Amino acid sequence: MPGKIVQFEIPADDTEQSREFWGSLFGWQFESYPGMSEYHMTQIDDQSGAAITNMEPGKRGARVYFDVEEIKAGAARVQELGGEAGEPMPVPNMGWFAICKDPHGNDFGLWQNDEAAPAPAG
Repeated sequence: MPGKIVQFEIPADDTEQSREFWGSLFGWQFESYPGMSEYHMTQIDDQSGAAITNMEPGKRGARVYFDVEEIKAGAARVQELGGEAGEPMPVPNMGWFAICKDPHGNDFGLWQNDEAAPAPAG
């Protein structure tokens, strides 16, 4: 069913300190993923996870990702309802995401699982 929380990101300018805090608090173990910024993921249960990232320096407040059946339709629906939706972007071999805002400016994301998602066009 669409709308399930599947991931949330915790922004941190000091990802080592953040991983130590959250890992000590909940016993989370993080795996690092390569990219243009730091991205350290943990699996919370078999259907949801969390990440510590420095991809938006100075950002505060976690971003929650909700699953959708089709990312482009989900992003279009956000816009139809008065929100904002960025262009869907692939995560190779995992899926698609779109960064969004509701009509009040609250930040959230949409996620579509898709193991055939390509690498971003360079």
